[in-house]
Amino acid sequence: MSEMINVAEVFGENVFNLAKMKERLPKKIYAEVKNVMENGGELSVSTADVVAKAMKDWAVSKGATHYTHWFQPLTGITAEKHDSFISAPDEMGNTLLEFSGKELIKGEPDASSFPSGGLRSTFEARGYTVWDCTSPAFLKEDATGVILCIPTAFCSYKGEALDKKTPLLRSMEAVSRQGLRIVKLFGNTEATRVIASVGPEQEYFLVDKEKYLQRKDLIYAGRTLFGAPAPKGQELEDQYFGAIRERVGAYMKELNVELWKLGITSKTQHNEVAPAQHEMAPIYGTANIAVDHNQLVMETMKKVAGHHGLTCLLHEKPFAGVNGSGKHNNWSLGTDNGVNLLDPGDTPNQNIQFLLVLACIIKAVDIHADLLRQSASDVGNDHRLGANEAPPAIISVFLGDQLEDVVRQLVETGEAARCIEGDRLQAGVSSLPSISKDATDRNRTSPFAFTGNKFEFRMVGSDDSIASPNTTLNAIVAEAFSEAADILEKAEDFDMAVHDLIKKYLAGHQRIIFNGNGYSEEWVKEAERRGLPNIKSMVEAVPTLVTDKSVALFEKFGIFTKAELESRAEVLYETYAKTINIEALTMIDMAGKQIIPAVVSYTTELASSVSAVKEACPEADASAQKELLIETSALLAEARKAFTALKAAVSEASAAEEGEAMAYAYKDKVVPAMEALRAPVDQLEMIVDKEYWPMPSYGDLMFEV
Repeated sequence: MSEMINVAEVFGENVFNLAKMKERLPKKIYAEVKNVMENGGELSVSTADVVAKAMKDWAVSKGATHYTHWFQPLTGITAEKHDSFISAPDEMGNTLLEFSGKELIKGEPDASSFPSGGLRSTFEARGYTVWDCTSPAFLKEDATGVILCIPTAFCSYKGEALDKKTPLLRSMEAVSRQGLRIVKLFGNTEATRVIASVGPEQEYFLVDKEKYLQRKDLIYAGRTLFGAPAPKGQELEDQYFGAIRERVGAYMKELNVELWKLGITSKTQHNEVAPAQHEMAPIYGTANIAVDHNQLVMETMKKVAGHHGLTCLLHEKPFAGVNGSGKHNNWSLGTDNGVNLLDPGDTPNQNIQFLLVLACIIKAVDIHADLLRQSASDVGNDHRLGANEAPPAIISVFLGDQLEDVVRQLVETGEAARCIEGDRLQAGVSSLPSISKDATDRNRTSPFAFTGNKFEFRMVGSDDSIASPNTTLNAIVAEAFSEAADILEKAEDFDMAVHDLIKKYLAGHQRIIFNGNGYSEEWVKEAERRGLPNIKSMVEAVPTLVTDKSVALFEKFGIFTKAELESRAEVLYETYAKTINIEALTMIDMAGKQIIPAVVSYTTELASSVSAVKEACPEADASAQKELLIETSALLAEARKAFTALKAAVSEASAAEEGEAMAYAYKDKVVPAMEALRAPVDQLEMIVDKEYWPMPSYGDLMFEV
């Protein structure tokens, strides 16, 4: 019988949240901490000491022996260095457990050992981690014991951001400041903050761990670099929302409990489209906490998988020929007094504040479509975007029939006199009730779709941090809000000015609105006619970070300096080159040590079979064996030639100048060489006896979980 779980008791038990602070801190101290969390500022040293002691006492009561400043460097994953609470022994050999306010607020990891894109040299090692009190401390429980984790920002000695969190926090402050200007224009004087909220859906694959360990490509690259399609894929569409298998269900159950302990609102679980693919979705949270939580979700998914003899694959495209994995970034804005700025209400054509916010967002996405595309680019996502399974590489905005009609009216006539309303859905069965229909359908092919009271940015990769996309979203919308507020705050006739501005923004940027099939070739041609950018790869997206337009945007709001943007461009080029290099070397290793020798053994057996048949019975027809031998030998020769060419391409690319030149060398020379090697190998897998093939097949991996 399944163990009963009391979610209310489990939820947040490993989080030092406001409830625990209120319980353990003096009222005055609690009030000071809460004020800093909500309004900014710094804690006094004496207050920090009190908080640190309370946090330590709570953690120790839960079994913690160490603490760590938990941060998110430009590797895209998290980092931590554990220090115990033990103090130096006294003369009697006794020790105490101590944790000071200084240790809570500041740490000093080696800043030269993380990617910095030139911001830090090897001899410039000092860096600082700084407590982000807006994201609660939590406990991690694993084989190392119980560790108190303190979410922190990571900066260099000179103050440059070396992480993903610092720019995100800066962008949240920027969109809050500029958003407040907008809501105050409409009479909301009680709001003190505009809060960016995010709910990231997380897709992932589960495979058997023993089979995983037999595939060097999965171990080193996170995806299959070789692999013929299984006889069955996703064509029957029977995996999506299908019954969850027992082994997977047990995994999901433990995953939920572990996430709930960490205060992560794991809400939805289901099978996704591809075999062995699944999805987890949380409830919305403040952007920086959502980013922290999503990193914990990915870490926990991998950890829990091992408990069930499974491996969790978060790569965007672990298997060719079936759907890859994304991370739908549901983003919204609301005030701290409960107003959702993206709620159109029952009559959006009359909701002027909503229409202005919508117009600003449409303008922001159109002007910075290239930058938004870059924010969702990574090496793995190159295999997914535009592959008829995810949004295309072309940024567009889906509004749905209702809002598109409102926009059309405003652009054409300056007035929106009507609004399409949803009707009732009749199922045609007397025992089923009629239900109200939404006024618009959904569009899964849109990269940036309005879905009721939020925008769903569907391009983000499953293995990527959501910090960069949300930093960019916050920044571009802050800019649009700022420019709108500059105009409206000076207007003598506000009603007329806001009316004219909405029409101007919608008319000037309606090219970005598209409600049709984003997968179609017709849309590619139409987007080109409209002048929309079509950035097809990560390497091509990197330069958008350092354009004059981008630098001006980020510097205006203090989110990035030009040097910080240039450093990130260098990190991305380097990451691309190194990732492709690892994949290519893995292919060379697998082909040279496993696949080619296996095929040689098989062809030798075939040749022996032909000779044996002829010797035993000269009159026998051995044409089938001969044809198979000829076909296999030809593919083997092709594979061997491609193998040699790939080694040469890697050697040439690795000799290129570091940075952009090297990244393009790997993209233009090594990637095609990898594809040329994979093609004959995948054909050989369909021919060679399974007993000879040196690794589990797609069928073994996706259907035997």
